[in-house]
Amino acid sequence: MKKVLSVLSVATLSLSLVLAGCGSKPEGQPGGANQGGAEGGAQGGAAPTARIGMVTDVGGVNDNSFNQSAWEGLQKLQKDLNLPQDNVSYLQSTSDADYIPNLTQFVKDKWDLTWGIGFVIGDHVKKVATENPDSKLAIIDAEVDAPNVESVLFKEHEGSFLAGVVAAKMSKSKKVGFVGGMEIPVIKRFEVGFEAGVKAADPSVEVVKVYTGAFDKPDLGKSTASQMYGQGVDIIFHASGATGDGVFNEAKDRKSKGENVWVIGVDKDQSLTFGDEVTLTSMVKRVDEAVYRVSKDVIDGKFEGGKIVWLGLAEDGVGLAETSKKNVPEDVLKLADEFKQKIVKGEITVPEK
Repeated sequence: MKKVLSVLSVATLSLSLVLAGCGSKPEGQPGGANQGGAEGGAQGGAAPTARIGMVTDVGGVNDNSFNQSAWEGLQKLQKDLNLPQDNVSYLQSTSDADYIPNLTQFVKDKWDLTWGIGFVIGDHVKKVATENPDSKLAIIDAEVDAPNVESVLFKEHEGSFLAGVVAAKMSKSKKVGFVGGMEIPVIKRFEVGFEAGVKAADPSVEVVKVYTGAFDKPDLGKSTASQMYGQGVDIIFHASGATGDGVFNEAKDRKSKGENVWVIGVDKDQSLTFGDEVTLTSMVKRVDEAVYRVSKDVIDGKFEGGKIVWLGLAEDGVGLAETSKKNVPEDVLKLADEFKQKIVKGEITVPEK
């Protein structure tokens, strides 16, 4: 029986988590015997010895987006619980053909939990979970109906609504843009929520929308951004993984020539990667904290397969980055917060498709 959980406690999704850096660890190589399993930490105070593996989508672990955020969550878990360093690991996927082999490698080597990161891995997680009913798996951004899989999804449309409010109020040209990766449900939630926020704040602002069809093509992101900025768009919100790196690069090139263009980042606070000079704000998805919580549940013996967790503004699972105040005036942020409170109270229902 599928169980749906729509609210998590603020304690388990605390914004105070300070995350470890990422990208310094080479691609994981899972293997070897399971050293004690998830229950190791519950006996006589011994350190837990659970092993948690993660399979990226094609964006890769250094995508400056949700794959990277997920890996940061596992690194934080390893540090906090003093797990052996090799007990958290990842396998990087370079094409769809890698998903099943990568997931299967962790499962067959009896890792305590195997993560699939991204909507596109959903069917593959379902297949591996069904063929290995004694394994435990979890997935970000997709709903997998299986008794040994926990699914974590986000209400991206709610957070993107706030990004749209900021974009509408900050645009000088009255023309803003959205760059999506693949046109899949999770990315549509970004697009539709963003446009709804723009129109709620200023119906006269035009929204130009382009899907690149890829999450791992920075050059394509740069050329797409060039076309949009060339058409008069002055703010672009991207939801395109590593493809979005190119959007930032194009904005930087134009800023250096004196053009007043901006990018709204996604998933992480992307000003920390690309700088305040081009990042107006970011719509943050707290993937790191969700990965941390579910992984710790496995270690604590609290894993509940079949659960579906939805995280939105009310659960503090999405929202604008704390650094927004560097470039966004106080009155605009106040307006965005007013919209947020209306959404949380149910006075505004944000469309998602």
